[in-house]
Amino acid sequence: MTVKGYAKGLTHYGDAGFSKFVRGAFLRQMGFDGVDMEKPIIGIFNTYSELNPCHRGFKELAPAVRRGVLEAGGLPVEIPTISLGETFLHPTSMLFRNLMAMDTEEMMRAQPLDAVVLMGGCDKTTPAQLMGAASAGVPAVFLAAGSMLTGDWEGERLGACTDCRRLWGDYRGGRVDDKEIDIIQGQLMPTAGTCMVMGTASTMACVVEALGMMVPGGASPPAAYADRLRIGVATGRVAVDMAAKDLTPDRIMTPGAFENAVRVLLAIGGSTNGVVHLSAMAGRLGIEIKPDAFDRLSEDTPMLVNLKPSGKYYMEDFHKAGGMRVVLHALKDKLNLDCLTVTGQTLGEWLDEDFSHPDWQDVIYPASAPLQEKGGMVILRGNLCPDGAVLKRSAASPELMQHTGRAVVFDSLDDMAARIDDPDLEVAPEDVLLLRNAGPVGAPGMPESGYIPIPIKLAREGVKDMVRISDARMSGTAYGTIVLHASPEAAVGGGLALAETGDRIELDVAGRGLNLLVDEAVLADRRARWQAPLMESPRGYLRLHREQVQQAHLGCDLAFLRPPIEHTVE
Repeated sequence: MTVKGYAKGLTHYGDAGFSKFVRGAFLRQMGFDGVDMEKPIIGIFNTYSELNPCHRGFKELAPAVRRGVLEAGGLPVEIPTISLGETFLHPTSMLFRNLMAMDTEEMMRAQPLDAVVLMGGCDKTTPAQLMGAASAGVPAVFLAAGSMLTGDWEGERLGACTDCRRLWGDYRGGRVDDKEIDIIQGQLMPTAGTCMVMGTASTMACVVEALGMMVPGGASPPAAYADRLRIGVATGRVAVDMAAKDLTPDRIMTPGAFENAVRVLLAIGGSTNGVVHLSAMAGRLGIEIKPDAFDRLSEDTPMLVNLKPSGKYYMEDFHKAGGMRVVLHALKDKLNLDCLTVTGQTLGEWLDEDFSHPDWQDVIYPASAPLQEKGGMVILRGNLCPDGAVLKRSAASPELMQHTGRAVVFDSLDDMAARIDDPDLEVAPEDVLLLRNAGPVGAPGMPESGYIPIPIKLAREGVKDMVRISDARMSGTAYGTIVLHASPEAAVGGGLALAETGDRIELDVAGRGLNLLVDEAVLADRRARWQAPLMESPRGYLRLHREQVQQAHLGCDLAFLRPPIEHTVE
């Protein structure tokens, strides 16, 4: 019989009876009694931090979860873990995603928990927690922070951080002055919660609901809404039920469920970061999502959601329009409906038979008349990215989808920062900006530097988009004709390492190509002369990261944390 509750996983003192006795004594120290100690223990993994403003609402949300656990007969215990506030971490929060996943996994394994509620939301916290849960094998349900409400400036609705990037670009171009940008800064993030556009946080919330690891309807309620608290209570109740059924992540996060999640990622015009995170999450369960699977499904999945940065609305509008329930119904004929969810029901059982599309709104389009005929992303290949690269076509300029231009190469983040606004930089609007050594190893951590700024002298001429290529990532809130995640990265000898300023680069989205138009003999000579960039000799976690991190097409996880591949999504 499986041991449950406080007698689970006893600390080793050489006497099991004493171990149980002393643990009970400490539980009584916390005010619990014998009745409490007979209940299933539900861990509430709370990632609140004063340097993670997206999680500001957790002080109110965690008690709601606790109430749900108590109502269902469980014993709630709140446990703090690492928190990753996107804009407060150097050099990038992505560097620490895998560390947070390790923290989550080890705390789930080490403590007597029958099930866990994972409270996350800010970009990397969601995949980190689910990666850890997948590896730990303890019943787990995810609870998102919820999005912010929108702000306002001179009657214009504002949403972080698509609008902050756009308005900062206007400031760089001289179209917004110092006084205006200061006022705008105070209006972009007006409430608790994650970015209110379809950035990485909102994207991951939506795909996790599609994956079946979230209470139905949990992706869309804004942080400030009472709906978010009700979802918190429901999540606590579900966690107790999952403990009773021993409903572990491997039973929910199956190859079919990941295919559903990829379809949703494409249908919502989601963040390119979702490609990396879904690959990493799947990898923890021995499932490999091939890069070409994203492209194959993109060709067969309509884009339905009209949210920034690929549309005009915000997450609160998405919620009011019906949220993920509407999206899943629209995609119903393309989904694997037999996939299990945290409720114990299948995805098909979630969805109502008598559902009709809410045609009073234009936030979520029906599959019969989509916003775009095909999904939001494409996977490119060529001598610049033999293992693939990602372009978010739903946020790109149509006139640049087929483009050949002269390369302007930046060797590093420091090189780009030093030269991008140099008035003497030789650059024209038709050129292709290329940033390298910004990948998982080279940066380190693959920061969101792929949104290469338009050189200031071109911005002041009114240039708003150029083809940009890198081995870095891009914020899910960003937009433009930007090729990301070029794999393998330059720091390990990938194709970007061989480019030189003045070379011709061809982007062919229709043909899925990204190539350096240089004779192969010249490239072979460059390859023979290439030397890896000098990097500091690190210690601690950074050393572990550099020695173990995998390339972008595998999800940038640490190799020793992934089991052998048993299934593929192709």
